[in-house]
Amino acid sequence: MDATAAGIRLASAVVAPLIKKLLRTEGAGAGLVDRPRRISSYVSWREKRDLDAADLRKLADHLVREALRAPGERPLPPGEEAGVAAALAATLHALGDLTLSDVEAVRLGPGAFARRLRAAAPHPGLSRDAELFHDRLVELACLHILDFFTQRSTFVAATLVEQSRLHAETIAKVDELLRRLPRQDRRDTAFEERYLAYVARRHSSLTIFGLDLEPGSSRWPLDAAYVSLTARSAARDEDEGTQNPAPRFLPAERLFAGHDRVLLRGDAGSGKTTLIQWLAVSTAGGPGRRLIPYVLPLRTLTRHGERLPAPRDFLAGTPLAGEAPEGWESRVLGDGRALLLVDGIDEIPEDEREGARDWLADLITAYPGNRWLVTSRPSAVRRDWLSGEAFTEVTLDPMSPANVRAFIERWHTAAAVPEGYAGLLQDSVRAKPDLARLATNPLLCGLICALHRERRGFLPTGRKELYAAALSMLLHRRDRERGLRRPCLAEEPQLQLLQRLAHWLVRNGRTEMDRSRAEALIADGLPAVPAAGVLGDARAVFAYFLERTGLLRAPTVDTVEFVHRTFQDFLGARAALDEGGVDELALHADDDQWEDVIRMAVAQGRPRERTEIIRALLDRGTNRAVLLAYASLQYAAELDPALRAEAEAAVRHLLPPRSEQEAEELGRTGPLVLELLADPATADEHGALMALAAAGQTLSERAIPYLAGFRASASDRVRAALVSLWIRFDAREYAREVIERLDPAPAALRIGRDEEADALHAFERRPGLYFTPGVSYRALSELCSRVQMSYLSLNVSDIRDLDFLRGQTSLAKLEIVRCTGLTDVTGLRGLPLEEARLHVSAPSLHDVISSWTCLRSLELYTKLPWSASGLSSEAGLESLLLDAPTVDVTGLGRHTGLRILNLGQHWRPSGPTDWVELSRLEQLEELAVPDDVLEGLVEHVRLPSLRTLRLYGDEELPPRLEERLAERFPEAEIDSLYTVYEQ
Repeated sequence: MDATAAGIRLASAVVAPLIKKLLRTEGAGAGLVDRPRRISSYVSWREKRDLDAADLRKLADHLVREALRAPGERPLPPGEEAGVAAALAATLHALGDLTLSDVEAVRLGPGAFARRLRAAAPHPGLSRDAELFHDRLVELACLHILDFFTQRSTFVAATLVEQSRLHAETIAKVDELLRRLPRQDRRDTAFEERYLAYVARRHSSLTIFGLDLEPGSSRWPLDAAYVSLTARSAARDEDEGTQNPAPRFLPAERLFAGHDRVLLRGDAGSGKTTLIQWLAVSTAGGPGRRLIPYVLPLRTLTRHGERLPAPRDFLAGTPLAGEAPEGWESRVLGDGRALLLVDGIDEIPEDEREGARDWLADLITAYPGNRWLVTSRPSAVRRDWLSGEAFTEVTLDPMSPANVRAFIERWHTAAAVPEGYAGLLQDSVRAKPDLARLATNPLLCGLICALHRERRGFLPTGRKELYAAALSMLLHRRDRERGLRRPCLAEEPQLQLLQRLAHWLVRNGRTEMDRSRAEALIADGLPAVPAAGVLGDARAVFAYFLERTGLLRAPTVDTVEFVHRTFQDFLGARAALDEGGVDELALHADDDQWEDVIRMAVAQGRPRERTEIIRALLDRGTNRAVLLAYASLQYAAELDPALRAEAEAAVRHLLPPRSEQEAEELGRTGPLVLELLADPATADEHGALMALAAAGQTLSERAIPYLAGFRASASDRVRAALVSLWIRFDAREYAREVIERLDPAPAALRIGRDEEADALHAFERRPGLYFTPGVSYRALSELCSRVQMSYLSLNVSDIRDLDFLRGQTSLAKLEIVRCTGLTDVTGLRGLPLEEARLHVSAPSLHDVISSWTCLRSLELYTKLPWSASGLSSEAGLESLLLDAPTVDVTGLGRHTGLRILNLGQHWRPSGPTDWVELSRLEQLEELAVPDDVLEGLVEHVRLPSLRTLRLYGDEELPPRLEERLAERFPEAEIDSLYTVYEQ
């Protein structure tokens, strides 16, 4: 028999009254005088004698009887009822003998309390089934007894007092513990201050390549050296699921505007590592709630094939390793306060990159909410390599002509070059297209500056010559001119030994090696280069290279790398040629780490070697190998014409490119590709977009006439792509040949720099212009004096007035946002505006708007009161949004053609006349008002054309009000507006 079911079948309504008789009532209070409050003080047969032994037995009999009457299988054999009742009465009587307090009993719970009660009572001496039935009834009784205790005011009060005492005691103990132990957050804060200061110092300077200055002066302060480059991210077309070729441009240092995870692609020397330094320094010294930057160069973290680090090892290799409070890195990541700057996916071997991706994915899964930047060369990883982790891909654009000019000025200032050199170099870059094509990234631009000064204005004309001259300059230091007595070593022996280091790094897919390995490679080469013996043994030669040439640097005390990957590739190619490694070069044609090595091998090779390399690439036959063969043609000063023609024919099989990535790879082969791209007169939209992507990557002024052939395209996407390429070419020439002659003219041409504004002069059609911060009042004013616009958007915070818009007789659409300094708008008076969207609070605005007789649509966000009487009576207004502290609708009813009206979240009717004004808008189809004016709206207004009623507020409407709205406006749907517009 299942005696355990008996208690479940007894309803509380039966049990509770019986148990209540066991216990006596008591007055209110906490019961603090008679402490501890024992169970015995509650029983009815002790203090008050309300219940004697016979009564207790009757109560037990009743409880047993009710339990046996409950539906279901009988839990007790016949004839044992009396024995169970007697045992139950004896057990309940033991309540008077318990020394527990009521609070302690409740804390035990019914099961443990029942066991204590049975232990205090005589053994029942029952059969097994009867004992189980007895025990279950005791547990049931205990459940109701404890429930009785918890409902008593004395129990509640006493419990609160005891809890208060326990809390006070606990707080005192915790305070004492905190006094004895340093607080973790204080330790974290103290260490973070020290770490951030270290990051700011460690990454606050750059090396000026090629500068032969006094010791210690070749480091360039980052804030003086940094030139803001441009990054572009291609937006996704949500409807078609295809990539929009008209990318979004933003300053590279604002990569995280709207994105938390970014994969940044850029060519060698394009400034990826410098950008990481800038982000680390600016984050470390930033105001407010700081992010904690971690700079993680993969080339260093994996040089021995080690596993990529867990958070606790992020500081390994820094002087602060091991000093962080235990678990600090994990706490920073867990709080979402980390900025992780992972540099150089391309600088680890290809077979290790999937492991790096898994490492990134695991960290992001474990610690979501942080910011990530991962850098790579363009072709090192596929386009969707990190799409599964929601990374946004952006590409670091080559330096614009404006960037180049700024870099040249800053370089010459930092190097203290005699006056006049900077201007001469600026003129040379402008006058020589070949030189301008070289100056596309900070590394090459710095080398050009250094060589220009070194050679007093004479500059090499090609990439190979530039690298060779730079190496010569770096290796041939003028120690003797500075009075240093050191052995003199010719350039060629140095190159022979250095190229051994470069070749080992290239072959092993590394950019960094141990110092001991470098010394061993030099030691192996010294017997073949006896001239280097003048410096001493391998260790001395290595020290000379590291300390005197400026070509090597030591990231840590036991590692070494070339100052830039470009020199490693150049010297690695030289070594491959010396060893007759043409087959090895072709074998690695599909490895992105060998691309520049192969190109530089063609540039440095003899005619026979060039022929062998290009032939081997063509025979390999892969798309990448064919593209590389074609790209290498520009470095082959002498080549069999038949082989050149064969390479050009082979690349035609890759045309037209199928994706933007293929197009960009094709474009990077150089201006030769322009002859192979689609004809602008016959290309369809996809072909045109691919051709534009390729031509834009050539960065050659020769591309401008080709791009100009797409000016009359009927595709909006093609014209948008044309506009987006402006930043890559000379602003004035591109504006003259492409931008100003677009048909139709650009609807919203973005202008973010004075250089762009100054480049525009005469459009064939009236354009729309969108000015962003970075354009000065001077440039803005001068451009508006030259160009008549159809649309203007202003987002320039430092303008004070709009006088430059006087005379804009074609301006039909105007937008003003975030012009926080604007106080005078009288320049807008009398303009023929048809549409206006204004975030303006200037006092004269009311009178100005009243002069717009052609106005059809107005959105006004202002901090000043507004009256509809300020609208011109001649305006054929169709749409009106007024977001102001107070809105007076007087005179609104005369605009009977109004179809859309939004009175803003602050509007309240001032009286019955306001309802009359609204009722005159018989063509109104859409109305937005606060939800607390609906009663008056239903009562006083009829709008027969209303189809949409939008409400400020998300409170549920009373049913009766909903019914009245449906009756008054039967055709209207009701929506909620959650947007609170910015003032």
